[in-house]
Amino acid sequence: MLSLNTIHNMDCLNGLRQIADKSIDLIVTDPPYEITTSGAGIYKQADKQYVKELDFMKDGFSEDILTELCRVMKKVNLYMFCSQKQIIPLLDYFVTKRKCNYNILTWHKTNPVPACGNKYLTDTEFILFFREKGVKIHGEFKTKFTYYVTPLNQKDKKLYKHPTIKPLNIVRNLIINSSLEGDIVLDPFMGSGTTAVACQETGRNFIGFEMQQEYCEIAENRLRGIL
Repeated sequence: MLSLNTIHNMDCLNGLRQIADKSIDLIVTDPPYEITTSGAGIYKQADKQYVKELDFMKDGFSEDILTELCRVMKKVNLYMFCSQKQIIPLLDYFVTKRKCNYNILTWHKTNPVPACGNKYLTDTEFILFFREKGVKIHGEFKTKFTYYVTPLNQKDKKLYKHPTIKPLNIVRNLIINSSLEGDIVLDPFMGSGTTAVACQETGRNFIGFEMQQEYCEIAENRLRGIL
């Protein structure tokens, strides 16, 4: 088993293969989205910075990773931020193939990226929650909303230098609702450490993987209270 409460600077698939079967209580993650970052009319010249920010994750992720995620969980108990394009394949994998129950949660941004050519605004992100039969939902009324309405957290983006950082309060609620103190929470795409910080604040253990050294350092500094 990899060391707990550590963000490992490695590819997530390699890291997952070092985790024992059925040893993880919950997964909360924001994996690479399948996003179209080219094509006439989608982004105007003024929005090219957003194209650059999103380009590194446009190809999505391998189904091999989903298989490994299911292997390491005690029971499927997983929250995954995703794009609209990924909803159907993820439902197919977890609901049709794995027979999981599911909820679709949403984060609605009041200041979305101003890219609205031949398309609707990208003002909503989806959080798919999959759980096997017998997995409990804890928490309380104030943590169990299925939608959030907030601005894009530009302050966190600038401070932690991550283009797709998620609000800490949302991630914290997901962890409170679907795990207990002392449980192990895994984030295979840790980014700048939001899941780790939420675990630290709620008394959960965590394991994280992040390929980019810069983000590992930022996450560690957040955990130490330096940032």
